[in-house]
Amino acid sequence: MGEVLDFLAAPFVATLLIALMHVYLGIHILKREVIFVDLALAQIAALGSTVAFIIGLAPEGGASYLFSLGFVVLGAVLFALTRVRRQRVPQEAIIGIAYVVATAASILVADRAAGGAEHIKEMLTGAVLWVRWPGILQMVVVYALVGGVHWIFRDRFVGLTERYHSGVFQKGDRLWDFLFYLTFGLVIVLSVRVAGILLVFSFLVVPTSISFLLTGTFRRQMLIGWGVSAVVTVLGLALSYLLNAPCGPIIVVLLGLGLGVMALVAREGASAGG
Repeated sequence: MGEVLDFLAAPFVATLLIALMHVYLGIHILKREVIFVDLALAQIAALGSTVAFIIGLAPEGGASYLFSLGFVVLGAVLFALTRVRRQRVPQEAIIGIAYVVATAASILVADRAAGGAEHIKEMLTGAVLWVRWPGILQMVVVYALVGGVHWIFRDRFVGLTERYHSGVFQKGDRLWDFLFYLTFGLVIVLSVRVAGILLVFSFLVVPTSISFLLTGTFRRQMLIGWGVSAVVTVLGLALSYLLNAPCGPIIVVLLGLGLGVMALVAREGASAGG
């Protein structure tokens, strides 16, 4: 039993770190109603990693990380520039197009390399069970830097999110929008390398959606989202070990089931209250 706990300790900490960071960012994303921006940035990061892979760079290496980061910076610029006062084409449509194009490009690039299909699978499902403490230290450093920036400039970021669809632009909004997507992208690049696109997207959206069903305040939404993530992480890792199944997909399914249950509870509560 002790050996099992030792083996699962690092994946547990890594998954919780991802959840903590993504629940906070998820509140911004849901309030902005750009739900698929995480999926799009994750896929853009995966495209960068796939390009690095096909030219012979190790997926776990620093050069591969820089490739992904470079692609994400381009994505951040795109999403910052496509927010305009009069949206003839909704930004969510642009984000969806970016996701589809990045996915198609990743498949085309991966098709040119031996082991490309396996690489795409790993980018989707991740390998969180095999993360170890040096990788977690890297996550702590990057997440702490991003969290520090968001804490110092929290009024700017929260204010921009609150008026995102109002059509009101203040001085410097375009720059702050870019900084938001850039810091978001920094987190995404690292998270996808560890947990895969599916789990990263789920941690961004599902715990936050559950918290939105239960409360309307930012602080409580974070606390509820973190609590849900912690419980599901424990259950997911346990089931992954017992069933000898991939950890990421199990956690994604559990999160989906949890959201379904909470939606039914909230609906029944509303009906009873009515």
